[in-house]
Amino acid sequence: MDAGPQTPAYSKRWTGWLAGQINDPVGRLRFLQAVAPVPEWTSDRPSRLFRIFSPQLLGAVLVLLACLEGGGTVPPSPSPPPAYRPAHRATPAFTSSQPAQVWQVEKTVNSETFSNGLRIDNRMVVSTHPRAYLVYSLAKPTAAAVRRTEPAGIVFHTTESRLAPFEPDQNGVLKKLGESVLEYVRRKHAYHFLIDRFGRVYRVVAESDSANHAGNSVWADSQWLYINLNQSFLGISVETRTEPGQVVPEMSPAQLRSAAMLTEMLRSRYHLAVENCVTHAQVSVNPSNRQVGYHTDWASSFPFTQLGLPDNYARPLPALWAFGFEYNPAFLHWAGDRIGAGVQLADMRVEQDAAASGSSISNYRKSLQIRYRRELEEVRRAHAAEEEDTE
Repeated sequence: MDAGPQTPAYSKRWTGWLAGQINDPVGRLRFLQAVAPVPEWTSDRPSRLFRIFSPQLLGAVLVLLACLEGGGTVPPSPSPPPAYRPAHRATPAFTSSQPAQVWQVEKTVNSETFSNGLRIDNRMVVSTHPRAYLVYSLAKPTAAAVRRTEPAGIVFHTTESRLAPFEPDQNGVLKKLGESVLEYVRRKHAYHFLIDRFGRVYRVVAESDSANHAGNSVWADSQWLYINLNQSFLGISVETRTEPGQVVPEMSPAQLRSAAMLTEMLRSRYHLAVENCVTHAQVSVNPSNRQVGYHTDWASSFPFTQLGLPDNYARPLPALWAFGFEYNPAFLHWAGDRIGAGVQLADMRVEQDAAASGSSISNYRKSLQIRYRRELEEVRRAHAAEEEDTE
């Protein structure tokens, strides 16, 4: 079978050179997505002239012009630029303003309904251990940890379970798979909420308690560092999967609507900052090899904007710049470009902070890792003590 039109080598070089003219990493990503190869042609292929002036290429030109607007001129030489290094950009300023107020309209033995249309099924809810955790000041690294009991944010997950085609003739299979996943999640106390393929929202672990959803994990907002987010963050899982390099989420329209309503309700109820609504791939770490990306669900395809949130993939990963973690290059290849932007920006922050401290990058990173081990041990001791007190 004919493999379809191929991208010539000179076109690849020209595309790479054009991308190098865009300093903004998000703008560069949009340009590269715009020039991505069109799907393979199977029949009735358009003429070569149409392929050359395809909508993808015209869109790419518009993206390039927008990125270069008011900025640099294009050098006359078409030679490829040096290896990609993103220009330094400050961490995006995220607002902590709350969404429209959401309140409980009705509560029965089995369910709750809310003013924004959200309905939560409570038939499967279980209790674990009351929420209590330590947070660490960014401004005062030597200050004592602060104890809290209210949730600080949301971690979004996927179930990574088997999926049947979302078609009417698969209705019975879809229901059985959803019931099986729900029972497993309940038995493992895995998340606070689960959204099934039909968009139904189940409360699994009570919000007042911790759930086993984040494991070894790190996040930071503008003031505080969070370690091991089972205690400090709520866990929401969507019944779906994450594929390598995926950009478009595998979610039904009903799941998108339910996730948006649930996020809005939780942010309203607990005053959660938008910068603390993140994905499992962004927070997951492996302490044994000091690398990020131990779990990769929602690595680059989470629909932040469709849930009323800013694109938190643009934030430098805190595990890298706050605690000296590193990453395997294979992680970026598998996870995708959106989270890759946060990794690259975190790398640049480490380089700049190391230079400001008068230390080599290696020694500076080791000092951050020492802090992580010290605070991780303190968090684990506090968690064990809390569990003993509740038994």
